[in-house]
Amino acid sequence: MRKLNVTISLTLDGVMQAPGRTDEDPRGGFKYGGWALPYTDAVMMQAMGEGMSQGGDLLFGRRTYLDFFEVWPKRGNNPFTAVLNNSQKFVVSNTLADPLPWQNSTLLAGDAAETVARLKASPGKDIGVIGSGDLLQTLIKNRLVDQFVLLIHPLVLGSGRRLFNDAAEQAALRLVKSVNTTTGVIIATYAYA
Repeated sequence: MRKLNVTISLTLDGVMQAPGRTDEDPRGGFKYGGWALPYTDAVMMQAMGEGMSQGGDLLFGRRTYLDFFEVWPKRGNNPFTAVLNNSQKFVVSNTLADPLPWQNSTLLAGDAAETVARLKASPGKDIGVIGSGDLLQTLIKNRLVDQFVLLIHPLVLGSGRRLFNDAAEQAALRLVKSVNTTTGVIIATYAYA
């Protein structure tokens, strides 16, 4: 069975919304978009590069997929662009239709938990999830996540969408690995205990 590994940037208070750009996700009046950028350093880039170099397929929710498609194929001089373009991408959505615009993309329509459970049970590489906060809520609730790579930033925002919201169930995790960056970000890898 394939493993499903989540990589996500968080603040200390658990906010995951719009880490990359000011216009990334203003839902709910969120005004702190781009909060993660000042914390990027060589240690973080190396850790993320190591993760991306392991290969594997990618799983996206509709919103993150469309956002990534608008940004990444146009970026040159970036080691992640080729990986993202060439990776097999699975997109969970009941509103998108085939054909999807980004190369190597497959639509997974229907119940998100059921389609992702079938994907995990199918032969193939492990699956990585980047962003996709709404989808993550479903994956967490249905215990479909095998590992979390949390980039925990030394920042409190006080508002915004959180990885573990009020609907999250109690769960014990074990620390598998941790890396400290020069900017105070802790890259913590957790699996269910």
